[in-house]
Amino acid sequence: MEHWICKTCGTQFAPSEQPPQTCPICDDLRQYVGYNGQEWTTLARMQQEGFRNEFREQEPGLIGVGTKPSFAIGERALLLQHPQGNVLWDCMSLIDDETVTEIKRLGGIKAIAISHPHYYTTMVEWSEQFDAPIYLHEADRQWVMRPGERIQFWSGETHELWDGLKLIRLGGHFPGGTVLHWPQGVDGKGALLSGDIITVVADRRYVSFMYSYPNLIPLPAAEVRRIRDAISPYAFERLYGAWWERVVAHDAHQAVLRSAERYIQALDHVPTT
Repeated sequence: MEHWICKTCGTQFAPSEQPPQTCPICDDLRQYVGYNGQEWTTLARMQQEGFRNEFREQEPGLIGVGTKPSFAIGERALLLQHPQGNVLWDCMSLIDDETVTEIKRLGGIKAIAISHPHYYTTMVEWSEQFDAPIYLHEADRQWVMRPGERIQFWSGETHELWDGLKLIRLGGHFPGGTVLHWPQGVDGKGALLSGDIITVVADRRYVSFMYSYPNLIPLPAAEVRRIRDAISPYAFERLYGAWWERVVAHDAHQAVLRSAERYIQALDHVPTT
């Protein structure tokens, strides 16, 4: 029996003798099946093929963890170091002995929180290695391809972990789409860890909000207004997206509000002839 991993989205499935026929996450409108069709691998194969994780400090107390060469969606996770226990924000498919050793050196993992199903990946493997609960919003329960006893589904609009660390449901990209507010980040000015629920675009002064990023399906203007209003009360100087370079380094709160207005105006605008 193998825990098969989809090569396109990186999701690990419950054990089976043969790979699943399809990946429901990639068959969904928000994702896609790779150009070569549905392909599968396993953790053991990834390790044999030379995939490794690298660690980079993003700022004091925040360590990026990413796989090279890039695999699946190519996101990097974030290890938020906190005196009351570390949080792994988002997840990627590769976990190996070197990764476990380094994370233990950095203080281990007290909890795992994930923004949305595209980054569920091998979350059960991570939780078992560190005996850590996984916090997912219950609205995305159907997308869990490998159940685990440490998965804890939370409901409502917010869920506090400890000492002000707060999960905020913004929805949009997925109904349970979640961001993590870290009020102690950036020397107390606050940081927002957003995955791509709020995604940092190429012009890093701005962000965007989409139903599907690879297939370029927008959200309705009303949904963007709701997301803007939900995040508006939280102070954050910096916003960390899902990839190494995708960071709004300064004045991120205003960048989100400004970007929401730009997006809404574009959707509401009726061109004249």
